[in-house]
Amino acid sequence: MTEPILVWGGGAIGGTLAAYWARAGIDVLLVDLERDHVTACRTRGMEISGPLDEFVIRIPAITPDEVEGRFDRVVLAVKAQHTRTAIETIRPHLSAEGFVVSAQNGLNELSISEVVGKSATVGAFVNFGADWHGPGQVLFGNRGAVVVGEIDGTILSRTKEMHKLLQIFEPDAVLTDNIWGYLWGKLAYGAMLFATALNNDSMADNFADRHRTKLWIAIGREVMGLATKKGIQPLGFNGFDPMAYLPGATDLQAEASVKEMAEFNRMSAKTHSGIWRDLAVRKRKTEVTEQLGILVKLANEDDFDVPLIRLIIDLIHEVENGLREMSSETFAVLLDRCE
Repeated sequence: MTEPILVWGGGAIGGTLAAYWARAGIDVLLVDLERDHVTACRTRGMEISGPLDEFVIRIPAITPDEVEGRFDRVVLAVKAQHTRTAIETIRPHLSAEGFVVSAQNGLNELSISEVVGKSATVGAFVNFGADWHGPGQVLFGNRGAVVVGEIDGTILSRTKEMHKLLQIFEPDAVLTDNIWGYLWGKLAYGAMLFATALNNDSMADNFADRHRTKLWIAIGREVMGLATKKGIQPLGFNGFDPMAYLPGATDLQAEASVKEMAEFNRMSAKTHSGIWRDLAVRKRKTEVTEQLGILVKLANEDDFDVPLIRLIIDLIHEVENGLREMSSETFAVLLDRCE
């Protein structure tokens, strides 16, 4: 294919992928709403910094209103709450054989497929650590799992092609026939990260505190219990072991998984989650409604109770609306629910 890969969303995830592809000589076109970011990327270049790599690369970049033509490959890397608007804007620019890869957190493949169709939707899972620090600036904090797979479990030539492209960034990238297993695993881990954002401690410190271990286990069990109800076979990554939270698993297994998550995050230059950064630094809404709200909806369908997920959503909304502070006191409201 000769046309550029259209990377829609040039923040932490999309910006990092686009920068590595551009540096490798892959034709990339970056699309982002932030005009200052777009200008920086195409003039002085995207600056990738952190303990793993340091480089600056110019990337062709435009705003959504400047997009013209049709594209075979689109990598969607916007926040979950912007998925519907983005995919509606992308649809007229998708070629007849084109497809959209969701490099996002959550089950956004469901929303994407409603607009462009299941056959034009490809799933992806990313767990590397990155933060957008300003126009043309992204911190690449640590390596993590990168996975791509068709949402129907098949392996196609286009999936193999995307896998090779992702290997340019992450040599250990995985091509899977069970992308939903990874996405559900990330949902459980992501629910824990939303909880860590209620206080100002790092992700590693949150997971390492033995007084909080019971909470991480309880959250994992809620999400993995629902996954079991839905017939999902969850898959693990970077210390998160879904088997440790499934019905029948012991507390010792779950405690070992929490310890591994603490160790994984301790090695990263990205100390806090993007959720924490949205609340504390960028002062904007998080993805909690779109990421965790789907769990409540799916749980209601099976009459399955997820009280901790519901409480996390409520507490995050209260922080977003200025009704609570990000503090140990706010976190204690959630922790006390496990007593």
